Amino acid sequence: MTFDEARAQFPVLERCAYLNAGTFGPMSHAVAGAIAAEQQRALEEGRINRAAFVRYLEDRLLVREGFARLLGVPVENIALTTSTSEGCNVVLNGLGLGADDEIVTTDSEHFGLIGPLVVSPATVRVARIRNLPAADAYETILAEVGPRTKLIALSEVLWITGHRLPWRELRAATGVPVLVDGAQSAGAIPVDATEADFYTVSAQKWLCGPDLTGALSVRDPDSIRLAQPSYLSQREYDLAQATFEPHEGAARFDTHFTPLAATAGLLAAFELHPAWRFERGAEASARCRELLAERAEVVTEPGHANLVAFRDADPEATVARLAEAGVIVRDLPSTGFVRVSCGWWTSDEDLGRLVATL
Repeated sequence: MTFDEARAQFPVLERCAYLNAGTFGPMSHAVAGAIAAEQQRALEEGRINRAAFVRYLEDRLLVREGFARLLGVPVENIALTTSTSEGCNVVLNGLGLGADDEIVTTDSEHFGLIGPLVVSPATVRVARIRNLPAADAYETILAEVGPRTKLIALSEVLWITGHRLPWRELRAATGVPVLVDGAQSAGAIPVDATEADFYTVSAQKWLCGPDLTGALSVRDPDSIRLAQPSYLSQREYDLAQATFEPHEGAARFDTHFTPLAATAGLLAAFELHPAWRFERGAEASARCRELLAERAEVVTEPGHANLVAFRDADPEATVARLAEAGVIVRDLPSTGFVRVSCGWWTSDEDLGRLVATL
């Protein structure tokens, strides 16, 4: 697949410089078509029947396998969720932490992670890394870890600065379980989650999947309790005795029936991405940073991931002005930053359009 062929999968790129995959990836012909085809089937045949349900269960297994390949983990370690936020809630509810326990995180995390941490009974210790060089993150986070620390919760790629955090090194140095927010990494950069105790995915971002699709990798499914069971959690149940047996593996943590149309769209999304996607994304990000540095104060250091943030006197106004010119980026509330997301589909023309409008 050539770059032009790959890019042609996304109609929005014909009219916009779409640089916002960190929020939602662009929609492809294939994903939209798969969703529409399933909706049409439901319209004509009824939303569910035996044949459709059997196929749906088969497709759920294929989706689980797709996420396992993406993260490099066994398929039995994958739970299907709606988002990173939901995956974080599954973990925090399942750990059963108490008031004497502590969680270490950073001051640069998304609320999808921070929210579940804050409502847990544990004390949250925050490593202040936002205004530090990326190389200082390891020691700063490590300094917050103590004898009461039961979890380190942080992103692989920070949604604010785009910097990568050394979660593997922290796990190895402390022996403390690590919950990794993979919203800005899975699908954007190569991921190996085998050493992560918990790793979350939001599939609507860099995978370009449908809304409300995602996954959670649980290295040892027996390490957390099933605190919020769904119908999909059980392999058998006894209504007379009010008991049930959960599935083996992480499938017990499946949170919901993903809509049939979204499941079809997600399977299509897994087939979109060319073999050279990570290299091309890295090149686009490096070029973006280079161009922006000529016109703005770039916050993101070189060599990290696919997000590039820069300071701006009025981020909301700048984002609105860029949108009028067909350049889609986003501001990051309360930071003074504008963020650019560079995918494997991002062209030099897209980046030129961005800097010319700035």
